Amino acid sequence: MKAPFSGGCACGAIRYECANPPVYMGNCHCEHCQQATGSAYLPAVAVPEGDFALSGSEPGVYDRPSDKGHNMRRAFCTECGSPVFLINGASPTLRIIYAGSLDDPGQYRPRMNIFTASAHPWDLIDPDIPQSTGMPERRRS
Repeated sequence: MKAPFSGGCACGAIRYECANPPVYMGNCHCEHCQQATGSAYLPAVAVPEGDFALSGSEPGVYDRPSDKGHNMRRAFCTECGSPVFLINGASPTLRIIYAGSLDDPGQYRPRMNIFTASAHPWDLIDPDIPQSTGMPERRRS
């Protein structure tokens, strides 16, 4: 994805801009993301918090513990209800943007499917994209 890139909610009350390309793009099929999106998965775009500039209205937030116990803070527009981004307590220095909120969602290119154990049988997952039944282990440098 080319940088800078931007996006926001459906009504335009919340806007964001990202200065650099994402560090990760992938589809999360966990049950929480299915509920939050009302769909089969969350197409996620991860950027460092320092590259993420929020403007406009203050988003509403919904906090929910993940299956592992850390907090998932989902930010949405209180005017139109659009989900915009989330903060995963396991990686609090990242902002996870909902790809549907991008000004150009066509730039989204998932590199992995995670939590595929929760994927629905009607969800046709691209077999060319790597899959993990849960959260893959982080690579240590």
